[in-house]
Amino acid sequence: MMAAILMPAAALAQTAPPAAPTIKVGVTVFADYTVTGTPKATDATGDAVTLHGFNLTRSYFNVTGTVTPRISFRVTSDIARETGTGSGLNGSLVFRLKYAYGQLRVGENTQVRLGMQPTPLIDGQEAVYRYRFQGTQFVEREGGLNSSDLGLTVRTPLPNGYGDVHVGVYNGEGYSRPEVNDQKALMMRATLKPMPTHALGKGLRIIGYYHADHYVQGAPRMRAAGSIMFEHARLNAGVDIMRRVDQPAPASREVTGEGYSVFVTPFFGDKGRGLEGLLRFDTFDPDVDVTGKRQRLIAGAAYWFPRPGSATAAVLAHVEQVRQSSAATSMRTTERRFAVNLLITF
Repeated sequence: MMAAILMPAAALAQTAPPAAPTIKVGVTVFADYTVTGTPKATDATGDAVTLHGFNLTRSYFNVTGTVTPRISFRVTSDIARETGTGSGLNGSLVFRLKYAYGQLRVGENTQVRLGMQPTPLIDGQEAVYRYRFQGTQFVEREGGLNSSDLGLTVRTPLPNGYGDVHVGVYNGEGYSRPEVNDQKALMMRATLKPMPTHALGKGLRIIGYYHADHYVQGAPRMRAAGSIMFEHARLNAGVDIMRRVDQPAPASREVTGEGYSVFVTPFFGDKGRGLEGLLRFDTFDPDVDVTGKRQRLIAGAAYWFPRPGSATAAVLAHVEQVRQSSAATSMRTTERRFAVNLLITF
């Protein structure tokens, strides 16, 4: 009797078809209207004018899919302004690759990626700092880090939801440039969630990052950063600190820069649905041996439109002010921009 019951089930299991490959298509758009109050621009007649215009800062076309239950891929195109003086497309917006990688799932959740892919730190922060459509993050803007590069990486979760570790070997030149030497960049990020099941503490994450590379043999290009980030039903907040060391050639002087960034995004409704605020302050010293700093203040308000599923639409109105002091010129320059930004993803 048991054999009669089990034989049909065994036969069905043996003849079950393998999972069919899948493919998904998505789009991301960053657009804005920006008024540059300071400094003034000079037009064709030599007059000082207030520069303002509509911009498309980023447009992604995402294709993701699975080949087998363990093998998947992603291909993402990005836009860029062609600036080559000898190109017939000079000034045009052209598409280029941002991501193109294959991924192998090892065990339950470990991911091995090969190809053009997200770098560990920026990818690990975007879930908390959700305003990259306003501008690049502190570590990218002041640290010279790229959000994508060609390499081989491994990303694995820590047990029981305590975070994850992402380690990779990359070319180090970023996705927009080919490899130019025999040096490779080691990038390592570890994210710790010390209280993953606590009602309040589950929103806390501590991030450590180290980036070891060389321009050429004996000329270091190093980045070290740390972050404390917090997610809550009423706000997201974070603090970043960063140190960078650059020596473009063995005979040149080693330059060390360091700084920090603080941000808070209060929610006046449900997170991602309704009115939110954005306040961010950056301060960075490009060369600790030379007097002079760069400070950035970003303040604004955003409205995230209610939407079904994972699609996202948001509008942000903000002001950005950058002040830079220099001991060499004994001057303090100020940049001030007013902008309305649009985000659409699906």
